[in-house]
Amino acid sequence: MNIANTFRVFKSRDYSLFFTGQLISRIGMWMQRTAVIWVIYSLTHSLMWVGLTVFAEQFPSFFLSPLGGIVADRYDRFKVLMFTQVGSALQAVCLTLAYYLGAHEVWLILLLSALLGMANAFDIPARQAMVNDIVKNGADLPGAIAMNASLNNFTRLAGPALSGIVLAQFGATFCFASNAVSFIAVIFCLNLMHFPAHVEVTTTKDPWKDFKDGWTFTRSDLEIGPLILLNVFICLLVATSDTLQPYFADVVFKGNAAIYGYMNAASGLGALISTLYLAGRKYPATLKQYLFKNLLLLGAGLFTMPFVTWLPLYLLCCFVCGFALMSAIPIGIMIVQMVCPGQLRGRVVAFLAMATYGTLPLGSLLIGWLAKIISPQYCMHLQGLLSFCIAGGFYKFLHREIKYPQLHTETLIAK
Repeated sequence: MNIANTFRVFKSRDYSLFFTGQLISRIGMWMQRTAVIWVIYSLTHSLMWVGLTVFAEQFPSFFLSPLGGIVADRYDRFKVLMFTQVGSALQAVCLTLAYYLGAHEVWLILLLSALLGMANAFDIPARQAMVNDIVKNGADLPGAIAMNASLNNFTRLAGPALSGIVLAQFGATFCFASNAVSFIAVIFCLNLMHFPAHVEVTTTKDPWKDFKDGWTFTRSDLEIGPLILLNVFICLLVATSDTLQPYFADVVFKGNAAIYGYMNAASGLGALISTLYLAGRKYPATLKQYLFKNLLLLGAGLFTMPFVTWLPLYLLCCFVCGFALMSAIPIGIMIVQMVCPGQLRGRVVAFLAMATYGTLPLGSLLIGWLAKIISPQYCMHLQGLLSFCIAGGFYKFLHREIKYPQLHTETLIAK
């Protein structure tokens, strides 16, 4: 891992502003998300309802991400991002006021979560595609993509940890309000950035043709097509183990919201270290092999965790699983950003988001339902076995050399 490669992208003023705003905003988002899950579990004591909550927030991405990709390619990405940030801020304000005023109905929380999911369906393609617009030096692009993933994983570490403490001391309303306030930072930073003039890259006014062009490229590309299918299997069958964590925090370890926050923080710390390692690799030629090893490590971690009844050791298992799991999405984004033409990037990123954030809620719903039938412990054992199966099924693809059409061949050397 080369530390200089990891942080070189921050020489760009625009990327530094982009990163700072997203950092503050996403810490608030994770505080809200953790608080929402804990509130739902406290109200219902049902993992099925926890799964439904995740489903409500993330499943809109499954339907709307392709439209979000078309919008990201057709319109000014700065304006799209501003629109989604304002919409997400209004959702946080509504949730804060509703909960403060005593409206603790589960259906209302699910409805507001679904509204946030709709905003995210347009936010993710524009935000990911924008990285290419603000990072001028192509050599810094892989590091920028990996640093974005590191940001997501750091906030996944800091947000739940803060949320657990705040929930225990001040209650859920304070978590929701913190998220609402955090959007001031991202909107402020976006307005300080200098974006290149918007050039419409689509050649047709027919959105359906735009969709078909993006889908045809995604399906036919030898890297992106199998990679998206791999993410579908990971997110549907394996990546939803966090849906089970409220049960382990409450029933197995007799804890409260703080214990739940520590579990999420341990997973987030592992994920952060994993993506920092990725960020320090300049034009890595072995990304897929790295992902294969992490799938095996994830399988071992998930299969072992239900046997653990000592909290520090369980948190270590959470760390290992977070490290292994959170390499999949960043690797997918890195490959997509490099092999995809600029005029299709928003749409292809949207299909990747659809494969990940769109199938995660289905997986959460599935694991929440299954936990009622065979117990959460057996569910986690099963997820561990499925991780081994996915690694075996994609063995050939994950050991085939990556080709980056947009880069010179002499740069494709693992560092």
